[in-house]
Amino acid sequence: MQGNEPSEPLARLDPRLVLATIVGFWLFYWMLVTLRAWVVDFPSQEEMAVRRAIVSIIAMGITTALWLVLRPIDHKPVWVRMATVALAAIPCAAAIATVNYYAFYIYDPEFMGLMEAGLADRENFQVAQKELWVEIFETALSRYYFLLAWAAVYIALGYSAQVRNAERKTARFARAAQHAELRALRYQINPHFLFNAFNSLSALVMSGRKAEAEAMILNLSSFYRTALSGNSSGDVPLSEEVDAQRLYLDVEAIRFADRLKVEIDLPESLAPRLVPGLILQPLVENAIKHGVALATDTVTIRIAAEGDGEGMRMHVFNDLPSGPTRLPGDQVGLVNVRERLAARYGSTATLTAGLCKQGWCATISLPGPAAEREVIDNG
Repeated sequence: MQGNEPSEPLARLDPRLVLATIVGFWLFYWMLVTLRAWVVDFPSQEEMAVRRAIVSIIAMGITTALWLVLRPIDHKPVWVRMATVALAAIPCAAAIATVNYYAFYIYDPEFMGLMEAGLADRENFQVAQKELWVEIFETALSRYYFLLAWAAVYIALGYSAQVRNAERKTARFARAAQHAELRALRYQINPHFLFNAFNSLSALVMSGRKAEAEAMILNLSSFYRTALSGNSSGDVPLSEEVDAQRLYLDVEAIRFADRLKVEIDLPESLAPRLVPGLILQPLVENAIKHGVALATDTVTIRIAAEGDGEGMRMHVFNDLPSGPTRLPGDQVGLVNVRERLAARYGSTATLTAGLCKQGWCATISLPGPAAEREVIDNG
């Protein structure tokens, strides 16, 4: 049921990052004001710097409280969050201004001690309070804008986290779609091959060639076990892909008896290279369709691979002596290969196929590992 589906977790900022911004803001304030006092040469700079540090530490705590107010509405629209900031920052700024006034205009250890001893009257203390509300208001106003600046940074960082989370979700959906496409394309194995194999198998049984029929059944079983098992959208070593094509060609060899010859040229250095599973099968099938199926003499199907810098090229071709004048059948297999290459490598992999001097030729060009990683990262 839809109501029971797990909801996507809300992208939140790391609390350590938020606390770092709070400490950074107020540390910057302390350094800036202390530097100004030093330049102007205010009296009692060390004492004032200590009081200023105490006020800044208390302000960090008040700003943290403001963050705790804002945190539950991180998922709300920006106008809601800004309105909340504008309101919640008022008492916070007033609290910071009050602490600041006490630290710099009321608290005086020497004067307080004299008052407690009865050696000083309250005249100076009353004078200090004459401008209480004016001073607190002016200080609160400046701290209010300071808190708004911090809140703007906090909201911007929050949106940045949400954007990154959305990008990760988009990337996951894209990979899921890509895998689904690759699975669908890989399972588009030409049913004509299976039908023809069963017809040939029936003919072998009817003619009493039981050993050949048994060999075809075993080859068919091995080929389809390779084709349908494992990660349907993953890569396999080139040596494994070539072995799968050997099984396929063993089945076709029984169908065409002495008319099919196979040659494979796979350098050992390229055997471990990863390629999409069964990417060569439609090409081998086309080489048979456009060669062996049309010929009366023996036709050689050749599978080869060669390095091209960091990249690699895979070839499938036949040597039909008098090449066909047209391409029989449809091009579904070649379209399948091109779509799989595009889904897997983007525009960095290509397929060329068609008539050539010796008969029918197809070449797949794959990028090197570095270019492949770049395609995956960007995808």
